[in-house]
Amino acid sequence: MKKWLLLIVLSMLMVALVACSGDGDSTSGDADEATGDDTNETESSGEEKVELAFQVFGSTGYQELIDEYMAENTNVEITLSEGEMNDVLNNLFTSISAGSGSPDIALIEVGQIEKFKQAQDQFYNLNDYGAEDLSGNFLDWKWQQAQSVDGSFQIGFPTDIGPTTMFYRTDVMEAAGLPSDRDELSAEIDTWDAYYDAAKTVMEKTGKVMTDSPQMVFNALRDQQEEQYFNEDDELIAEETVKDAYDFTTKMIEEGLIGQNELWTPEWGTAMAEGSYAVMPGAPGWMVNNVRSNAPDASGLWDVAQIPEGSGNWGGSFLTIPKESEHPEEAYEFISWLTAPEQQLKSFTIAGLFPSTPDVYEDETFLAATDEYFNGAPTAQIFADAAKSVVPVYMGVNYSVVDTEISTALANVAVEGADPEEEWAGAMERVKTQLERQ
Repeated sequence: MKKWLLLIVLSMLMVALVACSGDGDSTSGDADEATGDDTNETESSGEEKVELAFQVFGSTGYQELIDEYMAENTNVEITLSEGEMNDVLNNLFTSISAGSGSPDIALIEVGQIEKFKQAQDQFYNLNDYGAEDLSGNFLDWKWQQAQSVDGSFQIGFPTDIGPTTMFYRTDVMEAAGLPSDRDELSAEIDTWDAYYDAAKTVMEKTGKVMTDSPQMVFNALRDQQEEQYFNEDDELIAEETVKDAYDFTTKMIEEGLIGQNELWTPEWGTAMAEGSYAVMPGAPGWMVNNVRSNAPDASGLWDVAQIPEGSGNWGGSFLTIPKESEHPEEAYEFISWLTAPEQQLKSFTIAGLFPSTPDVYEDETFLAATDEYFNGAPTAQIFADAAKSVVPVYMGVNYSVVDTEISTALANVAVEGADPEEEWAGAMERVKTQLERQ
C-alpha cells in the first residue's frame, strides 16, 4: 500500500511540473529574443502605444523636434503633415464642424484664431490640463490672443511671433550705389519716403524693382498700424487705418518700382533666387526658411536690416487640440514641451521661428546667434530689437476676409493695370457683402 501511495504522489508531481512549464512559452520567448522582436515592449511595461496626427502649414522645421521628443517618449508616435496655410485651415474648420477628420494637434495662424475661438467647444480647453500654470512663459498679449474674454478657456499654446524687418540683396544694393552694410542701410532707409527714393535709385542704376511683391510693401505698412481692419467692436475701419498704405503701394506699382509677383507662387520663389529685386520689406523671422528653401544657392547674398519707421508683427500661430482627439493628455504633454522656451529657441535655430517666450530674448547664446546664409547677420539680436517696437493689434474674426480682398485688389493693379481707386472700392464692397452674410 505504501508503494502505491508513493507512486501516486510522484505521478501528481510530474503532472504539476509539466503544467508549470506549459504556462511559460519558452519557445516563443526564445524566438522573440533571437529576432530582437520588441513589439510587446510598451505593453509589458504597462504603456500603451499612442499615435498622434500633427497638422501644420508652412516651413516649421518641427520634424527634428518631433524626432527628439519621440526618442525620449518611446510610447508616443507623432506623424507630421504639412500643407498650404489656407487649405490646411479651411480643411480644419470643415472637419471640426463635421466632427470627423481632425488631427490630434492642429496649428492655427493668428489671423484666424478668432474664427476658431468662436468654435471653442470643438477643442479641448488647455486650462483643464494645467495651461494656466505655464502662461508666465509667454508674452502676455500673445497668450491672450488664444484666450476667451473671461480667461477661463485657453484654446492654444503660442508658438512664434513675427516681428518684421527688411531682408535685402547685398549685390543689388552695391550695384545701385547704396549701402550693403546692414547698419548703414538701416540708417539710409529709415523712413518710407527714403524707401521710395531708394527704389527710384535702384531702378535707375540696375533696372530692377525695389520689391517684387506688392503684398510685401502693403503688409509692412499695415503691420505698423495700431489698428488695422477692425476695432474692438468689430467695426470695419480699413478706410481710416490702411488706405494710406494701399495708396503708397499702388503709387509705386504705377511708377514701375514694385513687381507683380504674388506671395507663395513659384515666380515669387524664383525672384528670390535670381536677385531680381532689392529688398523684401516687412519680412518676419519665420520668412528666413522660405528664402533659404527658394534660393539655396544665394547664401551670403541676402542680409537683414531694420525696417523703416519701426517693426510690426506679421504672423505667428498657436497649437490646439481638436475635440476629436482620443489622446488629449498625450497631445497636451507634447505641445507644452514643444512651446517651452528651450524648444522655441531650437525652433528659431532650425527654422527662424521667433520665440513668443521672452525669457529667450535674454539668453546670451540666443543673442549671439548668427546666420551664415544671411551674410553672417546676428538675426536673433535684429529680430529681438524689432520685437521691442511691436504693438499688439486686435485682428477680429473676419481679418482674413479683408486681407484677401485687399491682396486681390493689389494684384489686379499690378498685373492687369487696373485703376487703384476702383479696385479699392470693389474690395471694400465685396468685404461688406461677405460681412453681411456672417
